[in-house]
Amino acid sequence: MLQRLSLSRAVRMLLIAVGVGVCLAPLYAQDPTATVVVQSGQVSVTWDGRDMQALSSGMVVKPQQVIVTGPDGFAQFQVSDGSTFEVFSDTRLVFRPTLGNWRDLLNVVLGRVKVFITHPNGRVNYNDVRSPTAVISVRGTVFDVVVEDADGTTLVTLDEGLVDVRSLLQAGPAVQLHPGEFIRVWRDQKLGAVRPDKGNLIRMAQRAAQDAAWQIFRGQHPGVAGSSPGAPGSQGDKGKPTTGTPGAPPQPGGH
Repeated sequence: MLQRLSLSRAVRMLLIAVGVGVCLAPLYAQDPTATVVVQSGQVSVTWDGRDMQALSSGMVVKPQQVIVTGPDGFAQFQVSDGSTFEVFSDTRLVFRPTLGNWRDLLNVVLGRVKVFITHPNGRVNYNDVRSPTAVISVRGTVFDVVVEDADGTTLVTLDEGLVDVRSLLQAGPAVQLHPGEFIRVWRDQKLGAVRPDKGNLIRMAQRAAQDAAWQIFRGQHPGVAGSSPGAPGSQGDKGKPTTGTPGAPPQPGGH
């Protein structure tokens, strides 16, 4: 009898240990860093805004580091779940600004990023991207965030999936974007209506910036073939027009 009780207790302890190990495995397996996949022009990283280190392909960015691009800068980064984000010229952002909260992916201070969120193992993949005026909550999607000025005016445009956009500074519920829609968030105004990107004016302007960055990269590396994830023909801009005169995003009256 005593032997059976001891055996039963040993089995229970073993099952508990296995369960704890399974629960903790994702925590240990998760890598919070981002790796530079593609880089061209001036792309740097810093902790304090003063000691700048130039980035190149294969280098790693750690949580709370600040990524800064110059007027000719472009880079694509990949995180451990396969998601990527592209950083365009004249942009400043904080990577994983909240230690321990890996859902908090980016804080875009100024400039433009394009984000591609994957679905590892078919699961919903929650991420947040912040700006001075907005929080963009995503579950697996492709979208652009542009912080347009020093006031933090933020333009969010959705290519695929769904995103919820909430104002950081004004009370009110979040709004949901569907593919082909955009919203602009102002510091001193409540969220306006979601609008369709009529005529693809925003997309043409954004695509022109992507094309220019990719051409710079191709010019610096003549042997590179094929497309980058943000280059012509890639998943994020697949099938979207590449002709026409790039225009500025809609003016405030169109929000």
